[in-house]
Amino acid sequence: MANLDVEDFIQQNRAVADQVETYRGYWESDKHWLPRREFILRNFNDFEDPHLDHLLALSMVWANNIFMGCRYSTELLERVKEMAEGIVVEDAPVFKTRDEIMKKQQGR
Repeated sequence: MANLDVEDFIQQNRAVADQVETYRGYWESDKHWLPRREFILRNFNDFEDPHLDHLLALSMVWANNIFMGCRYSTELLERVKEMAEGIVVEDAPVFKTRDEIMKKQQGR
């Protein structure tokens, strides 16, 4: 769902869009919320009640990995990356692990 597709979906599904807006954390900037909202909207139909909390948790895992560099199990990261396929995050930070930093230091 490209950005234009997201906006079209929101216009055509106002009730769902309004519901999804209630999941925004007060701490989330537009830069963080808009990609996470797209993640939720893309996968909303696969997680009807009572499993909606699971979708919201997966959206936070994805956002935490992208924006804060949080690490999770390989299986979990593969799942959320597959669920987020096609979502474009502009100016996403790039994180290096301690091992990557140490390897670079040793190479000098």
